[in-house]
Amino acid sequence: MRKPLVAALFALVIAGAGAAPAVAAPVPAPAEHAAAGRASAEAAPTLKAVDFAGTVALSNCSGSVVRMPASEDDDPALVLSNGHCLETGFPAAGEVIVDRASTRTFSLLNSAGTKVATLRASKIAYGTMTDTDISIYQLTSTYAQIKSSYGINALTLNAARPTAGTAIKVVSGYWKRIYSCNIDGFAYRLKEGAWTWKDSVRYTSACNTIGGTSGSPVIDTATGKVVAVNNTGNEDGARCTENNPCEVDANGNVTVRQGINYAQETYLIVPCVGLDNKIDLSRSGCTLPKP
Repeated sequence: MRKPLVAALFALVIAGAGAAPAVAAPVPAPAEHAAAGRASAEAAPTLKAVDFAGTVALSNCSGSVVRMPASEDDDPALVLSNGHCLETGFPAAGEVIVDRASTRTFSLLNSAGTKVATLRASKIAYGTMTDTDISIYQLTSTYAQIKSSYGINALTLNAARPTAGTAIKVVSGYWKRIYSCNIDGFAYRLKEGAWTWKDSVRYTSACNTIGGTSGSPVIDTATGKVVAVNNTGNEDGARCTENNPCEVDANGNVTVRQGINYAQETYLIVPCVGLDNKIDLSRSGCTLPKP
């Protein structure tokens, strides 16, 4: 796992790196190339500016305020992070947490990465490290209240599975740092210690995420939507141990990719959220693990 950070020396070393810039606005084409520029603009998708707005910093991890495509403004807002970031510790393999009371707080960031508010949970709506590595907190605030008070919109989960080659940004509220790369492919199974995750996103090497980036939203730069949640990477080249996940294919063959990092897809969450943003694992199409 991209484990929570506790080493002060490590924090001091990394913090000097600062935050990566958001996507820059395109530079206007010179007049002599205006026609070609227009043609290119029509052919290419419009990129969404990706910044820190809607992300949060946890005490030990990163996260984001998220909504489903069908969420209503007066629904209680949700925060997405990793299962291994839960304040109660790592869930055991096979363990699923649903509707557990929590008063955890989250630092809400604006587009520049500045804290603008402290949000509070009412409960852990869902949490697990089985098949995936996610935690979903329900807040005491609605989306409308957050927007009205702080001018911040929630990030929207994409209901479709991401595809290889997609340009992405991993946005860490903990470090106030943005990583840019592409989806390299998918691991049929990703095994780390006692835990196994299905169909994990593998990044290209440019997303060299570090401890504290756990729970960061992975954003498709073409749509601005969340397609995954950052969770782990192979640090030392070891095979299938904690902090050194390995890939296992459908035939049981194991591949170790030292220095490569991974995320868990989030489209699977969408069918499991019903009226009033309530997690309902019995809904049609919901395949998240059940207690």
